[in-house]
Amino acid sequence: MRTGIVLGLGLLVVSSVGAIAADAKRPAPATYPTSSQPSLLSEFRIGFSAQDPWGPEGKDGSANLTGEILFAKPFTASDLFTSYFIPRPHIGGSVNFDGRTSFAYAGLTWTIDITPNLFVEGSIGGAIHNGDKDVVGINVHRQALGCSPLFRESGSVGVRLSANWSVMATIEHLSNAGACSENRGLTNIGARVGYTF
Repeated sequence: MRTGIVLGLGLLVVSSVGAIAADAKRPAPATYPTSSQPSLLSEFRIGFSAQDPWGPEGKDGSANLTGEILFAKPFTASDLFTSYFIPRPHIGGSVNFDGRTSFAYAGLTWTIDITPNLFVEGSIGGAIHNGDKDVVGINVHRQALGCSPLFRESGSVGVRLSANWSVMATIEHLSNAGACSENRGLTNIGARVGYTF
């Protein structure tokens, strides 16, 4: 059942990327002057991830639906290099399909272009979760996370398919950094599709 869900989500992302690539080949519509007022939202992302594949929560395979909103940079820089140091605030969440740890998070994201189409990202922030905080003797599918909130870090490698669409591979880690007695944390890996406004 869980394998079917993961495969179904994988097919959904792959078919979305195919549709986006097909749209990217169509000629661009005529553009008209728009308001110069800056937008609050920068990007929306959705995807899936494997839940802690190297730990107890990943036994037998377990998947998450993930979503994230990135907001516009609070200010702009006059040159491209300096702009890389200005982060975009973000909020997001991860819902586990098997009743294991789900979480919501917020933080800052830095995006660096390697080429016009290839980019890397790093983010840091905090997360709140519904997981176990202490050791649970009989529940072999839950990880003791020690406390809530936790620190959350992530890294991504992405490809821009068009001016608006991108696809990326992401790894994220949640941990309390030794602030509580239990501190194994969670590490999830996955793929996401992004739409830039």
